[in-house]
Amino acid sequence: MWNVEERFAAATLETLPSKGFQVSRTRGVVRVEKYGCGAEFRHVADGHFQMTILPTLLIEGQFTRLWDAGYQKFFVTDDGRKVPALAEQLEHMRKFNEELRAALGVPAYYNEALGSTCQVTEYDRVKGRPGDVPDSGVGVKPGGEPS
Repeated sequence: MWNVEERFAAATLETLPSKGFQVSRTRGVVRVEKYGCGAEFRHVADGHFQMTILPTLLIEGQFTRLWDAGYQKFFVTDDGRKVPALAEQLEHMRKFNEELRAALGVPAYYNEALGSTCQVTEYDRVKGRPGDVPDSGVGVKPGGEPS
């Protein structure tokens, strides 16, 4: 996982477009995108930028959370929809993550490069324990699957 406490100089973020990233800025927020994935950085008091949204897939322009439901991985949107994760989407997310790390000079460690790291893991099927109804534990609305 990313060290979310790390801060980046504005000059470092300004180099991202030359490395193929689409960068947009709005009032101290920098959104970085590539391969249908994105991450967000916010301006902090010391003049640097801190990552506030970890690299993830964008669905209809919304950041998502990767959820390991035990039997399958899903992307969960802020509005409560769950979308099954496809192999191609996970590959794009991995490439985006690796390239962003390289562009920012953040080291990638072996255990982090093995596969997709989920932001949410909830799949305990024992009745009465947290996670026995996975959708409710991660904030998926009833009927939250795409039509």
